[in-house]
Amino acid sequence: MRPALSDYQHLASGKVRELYRVDDGHLLFVASDRISAYDYILDSAIPDKGRVLTAMSVFFFDLVDSPNHLAGPPDDERIPSEVLGRALVVEQLEMLPVEAVARGYLTGSGLIDYQQTGMVCGVPLPSGLVEASRFDEPLFTPASKAELGQHDENITFDDVVELVGAERADQLRERTLATYVQGAEHALTKGIIVADTKFEFGVDGSGELKLADEVFTPDSSRYWRADDYTEGVVQNSFDKQFVRNWLTGPESGWDRHGDKPPPPLPAAIAEATRARYIEAYERISGLKFDDWIGESA
Repeated sequence: MRPALSDYQHLASGKVRELYRVDDGHLLFVASDRISAYDYILDSAIPDKGRVLTAMSVFFFDLVDSPNHLAGPPDDERIPSEVLGRALVVEQLEMLPVEAVARGYLTGSGLIDYQQTGMVCGVPLPSGLVEASRFDEPLFTPASKAELGQHDENITFDDVVELVGAERADQLRERTLATYVQGAEHALTKGIIVADTKFEFGVDGSGELKLADEVFTPDSSRYWRADDYTEGVVQNSFDKQFVRNWLTGPESGWDRHGDKPPPPLPAAIAEATRARYIEAYERISGLKFDDWIGESA
C-alpha cells in the first residue's frame, strides 16, 4: 500500500515543485502544474504540466551519461498515489549554489548581456551576432541562485570558482557542456533545437557530482522548431517562452516593469501551452504522453 502525501514532512515550496522528506537520505520531488514567468508564479495553472516535466526529466536522466539523483523509478512504491506521475524519489544531495546554464544560441538574458557588453557571463563574443545566432561552440554561462521571487543573475566563471572552488568549477563547466551537447544532439534528430538549458547539480556523501532537480524540460530549456529556424528573429518555441510572449504582448495589458503581478492566462493560452509541452515530450522521447503514469489533471 502506497503512503499518503501527508505521511511525509513537507520541507519547501519552489516556483513549481514541492519538496518532502522520505527518509534520512531521500526526498520526494513533486512537480505541480504551476507556471512562473518573470519571477512571478502565475495565478493560472497549465493542465498536466507537472506530469510532462516529470516524464521529460525521466527520459533525459536515462539518456545522458551524467550521474543523477534518481533513487527509484517513476512508479516507485514510496510515491503516494495522489502525486503518481509527477513525483520522483531522489537522493538527498548538497546542492551547489550555481545555476549551470549552457547556451548554444544567443537569446534571452544572454542577448541582453551581449548587446550591452559584447560578452555573455564574461565570455567575449564576435561582433555582429543577433537574436538566435548560433555559437560555434556552446557556452557555459552560469547564474547565481536567487531566493523565491527574486531574479537569477548571470555571473562569470571566476565567480563560480569563488563559490565552489577551482576544481569543482572546472568539473561543473565540463559536465554542463557535455550534458547539453548530448541532449541537444538527440533533440536535433527529432527536429527540435535546444537553444539553451539550465541544470542544477549537487554533491553526494562521497563527493560525486550529480545532476539533480529537472533536466531538459520545457521549463528549464528553450525548444525551437528546427525546420523553421531563422537567425535574427524570435523563434517559434515549444517552451514557456510562449507564455512570456503573451504576457509582454498587447493582449495581456501587463507592464512587465511595473509593480503589478501578471494577469491570469486565458484558457486558450493555458491549453496551447499544455499542447506545446506535450508535443515537445512526444517528439523528443518518441513516446505517447497518454501512456505516462498518473492521472490527467
